[in-house]
Amino acid sequence: MTRPTLPRIRRGRARGETGLLVERTEPRIAELSANGLTWIHINEPGPLEAAYLADRYGFHELDIEDVLSKRQRPKIDEYPEYLFIVLHFPIYDKAVQRLNAAELDVFLGRDFLITLANVELLPVTYLFRRCEEDEELRDELFSKASGYLLYHVLDDLFDYCFPILDKVGHKLDAIEDELEERRSEEIVRDISDAKQEIIAYRKIIKPERATLRLLERHTQRFLPQDLELYFDDIVDAAERIWDLLDNYKEVVEALEDTNESIISHRQQYRLQLLTVVSVILLPLTLIASIFGMNTHVPGEGGAEGFWVVVGLMVVLGIALLGVFRWRRWL
Repeated sequence: MTRPTLPRIRRGRARGETGLLVERTEPRIAELSANGLTWIHINEPGPLEAAYLADRYGFHELDIEDVLSKRQRPKIDEYPEYLFIVLHFPIYDKAVQRLNAAELDVFLGRDFLITLANVELLPVTYLFRRCEEDEELRDELFSKASGYLLYHVLDDLFDYCFPILDKVGHKLDAIEDELEERRSEEIVRDISDAKQEIIAYRKIIKPERATLRLLERHTQRFLPQDLELYFDDIVDAAERIWDLLDNYKEVVEALEDTNESIISHRQQYRLQLLTVVSVILLPLTLIASIFGMNTHVPGEGGAEGFWVVVGLMVVLGIALLGVFRWRRWL
């Protein structure tokens, strides 16, 4: 393959011991080889790493640009010598305390697998370290073609997705328990957070489902015939995740509707109580206003008249209260 003309490369810089910026001239590459297969893994690839890969393997310049870009959709680009794959996986960002999408770019060839993560994906890092430390595992994964190694990378990543789903499920269970304890006003924020996580997760998985189905077909030339069904397991995992997300979406919407119904009922009861109090006070205020006018009224000037008015107000208030209790408005 002819080497592409690369875009202009900006050299990365690192800090030296004195704290001054020092130009980094060597790419950060983790490489592992066995049985004629090479696995290169790079976290947060920059221009140096992209230029190194383009020079060593002659990848298309558009693929190199996609590696450096931060806004790529899931896709598969097929070339005679290799596949370029872009996939997204959920990762919890502790800095902003939200679920974000981590991008994994993959170059898959006959004798190489290159994985590039824009942020560290722990399942990939752990698998790479295990292959470094465990020679038996390395021989097993590297002896059945590059597609088989890619399957294990993706399988670990999708297995990592399920604990995140379990945490969302536990949150929904906790919200349901709080509803039973009649703490509806306090869990509005919890419901909102759960909805945001489910929406973010769905935005990651939904566009990826079609890409995974294509991946099952395109990777066949990098797999022995007896292993062609392996990627069907990846598709099944993605579909299980999507089904769980659909279920969680329905559950959180039902919890939100129930919580809003409870809050609305309580607000109606409070308004009803205030209305009853206002209706009771209204005739009492009227009586007090009549006997407080600057004109001569019956009983004026004596204590007997005062107690008669007070007694009338008390009797009227009790009578109105009894009527409201009888009508079950209280």
